[in-house]
Amino acid sequence: MQKKSVVIAGRHQTSISLEDEFYTELENIAKEKDMSINSLVTEIDSKREHENLSSAIRVFILKHLKEKLS
Repeated sequence: MQKKSVVIAGRHQTSISLEDEFYTELENIAKEKDMSINSLVTEIDSKREHENLSSAIRVFILKHLKEKLS
């Protein structure tokens, strides 16, 4: 489990806790989209339906991987 600090919308610092595998996928998706981790997390945060940001990131990653498979 990794606990990382991120900055949302360039102004709000928070931390996320993700398993190593999820953090690696988050990095891969950010590279794929040519975005920084902070920018991608900001995008996820703006669209999240879950109260917990770390959970919203996990769901985002799951949906992203499922879309790639279809």
